[in-house]
Amino acid sequence: MDFLTSLFDDANAFLVAQLGEMGPLIVAGGLGLLLIIVALPSMLFRKKDPLDKIKAMRLGTDVSETPHALRRGGKDERLNRFAQYLEPQNQAEYSAAQMTLVRAGYRSKGAVQTFHFAQFALGIGGLLLGTLFVILSGGGTAQSSIMTVLIPGAVGYYAPKYWVQRRVQSREGEITAGFPDALDLMLVCVEAGQSLDQAIIRVAKEIRAGYPALSEEFEIVAYEMKAGKDKSRVLRDMGERVGIQDVNSFVTTLIQSATFGTSIAEALRVYADEMRDKRVMRAEEKANKLPTKLTLGTMMFCLPPLLIILIGPSVYGIAQNLSGGVGP
Repeated sequence: MDFLTSLFDDANAFLVAQLGEMGPLIVAGGLGLLLIIVALPSMLFRKKDPLDKIKAMRLGTDVSETPHALRRGGKDERLNRFAQYLEPQNQAEYSAAQMTLVRAGYRSKGAVQTFHFAQFALGIGGLLLGTLFVILSGGGTAQSSIMTVLIPGAVGYYAPKYWVQRRVQSREGEITAGFPDALDLMLVCVEAGQSLDQAIIRVAKEIRAGYPALSEEFEIVAYEMKAGKDKSRVLRDMGERVGIQDVNSFVTTLIQSATFGTSIAEALRVYADEMRDKRVMRAEEKANKLPTKLTLGTMMFCLPPLLIILIGPSVYGIAQNLSGGVGP
């Protein structure tokens, strides 16, 4: 035991002498990276275990019918071999990740794989950049060096997730802002004698310049209806893709109108009025929040300069008098 302890101490002293205080950490990181590189080929190119197919058959699922088999081909084919490492293996988690990317506007079959690959690549790149910075700067304390390495890696790993969330919020805001106008246009088209399918196509063309995200959703609905998909299913899929309460209510209104045989134009007119009222209420809500926000800004940026202008000369005069009175 004493021999091993002395051996480790000598190795640590040698690494510190050659590479500085971060020498042991650099060597440990390099060995870990080397082990990963050595292990990756055997993990990626290993043959499928026949027991996996037997287990899948016992669970009532066929391996050939898994979602991976439906995502072959295309420009993302190179990522398919890494699918088990670049996407959640749980079907519920995979569906949730795919739906989030769809709401962000990324609809390709390999979007989930590309997203996780971006997280992995940016995370590793951030770690490498942090390590390179520590080496070139000569390092510092062990704690600061570790934070310098880990923070860029964490930023790189979470940057794609932050970007996707911002995209989702941006698209939801755009769809919410343009939906009342789209309903008004759709109402005009339906009252002019066009069918619902034709009205959706026309609205998608008209709002493309102002609200491209909403136009894209309507175009998908039009294409699916042309393909012969059930209209109710198409509308429900649109509500699920968008994830906005106003759109879900609109979908429910159209489905109920078609189910009970009521006039679609009348349903659109009533719902369009409600959407206009909601838009006015949202504008009033924002207007009512302005005084509070402006009060904070006024206190921070207007009050201090005003106090300096009003009180500054008096303070300066008092300081001069006091300094003059204290002197000989």
